[in-house]
Amino acid sequence: MIQQFGIDGVYIIHAKQGYELHEQRLQSLFSRYSIDYTLITEGDTSEFKHIDLENYFTAEFIARIRPGTLSCTLNHMFAFKHIVANNNKFAIVFENDPFFIGNFPKKIKNVMNEAEQLPPGFIISLENTTLKFPSFWDTKWGKHLYPASGSRCAGAYLIDYAGAKAALESLKQEKCNNVIDWWQNRLIELNILSMYWAHPPLVEQGSHNGLLCSSISTKQKSLNRRIQWNLQKFYKNSFRRLFPRNLIISK
Repeated sequence: MIQQFGIDGVYIIHAKQGYELHEQRLQSLFSRYSIDYTLITEGDTSEFKHIDLENYFTAEFIARIRPGTLSCTLNHMFAFKHIVANNNKFAIVFENDPFFIGNFPKKIKNVMNEAEQLPPGFIISLENTTLKFPSFWDTKWGKHLYPASGSRCAGAYLIDYAGAKAALESLKQEKCNNVIDWWQNRLIELNILSMYWAHPPLVEQGSHNGLLCSSISTKQKSLNRRIQWNLQKFYKNSFRRLFPRNLIISK
């Protein structure tokens, strides 16, 4: 369905074992919206023996980070490789615990209408994982994308071909030394990528909102965590936006 809006690829970061229930849920969720997707598992920990990790990461980072977290970041890089190899003009990358907020096809259509007008080389955060939102004073009726100076994590984002290619090219000059969202922040800092936040957000991560755990999260499904999440979301989206920190880049 969303291909008609110009999205050529949908990629989901996944683990080969231990998350079969997540995979069943993904099949149900995405079939409901007639969305075709590709699971990205080439960077699974079971494949590390076949991969020269130092082509992607610094030796120091490889030594200190948990294998599951390293795998997640590597799979994002492999998703970028798929985007470039498949010549996807626009693609969406999800981690394996997405929950759509409202009518996803309608919202992504609005996002794409504005994304088509952006200069090449960008990432658009579609999620609310950090519970950071554009300032109330910056948002405008009918506008859906807002320039930002940092990532909101990497649970759901839209990236264009130029952005994926530039990110991969940057690894030849500077290997990654952090997890995926902080690596994205580094690319933003170096002006390799531009970041935009979709508002209102389109996606929540189940590993954060209390409905699921993710392939790298230590947090389990929890009613208490669900209640805390919704209270924080209400406060930060309703009141905190009136007193913003300097996260949005003025134009």
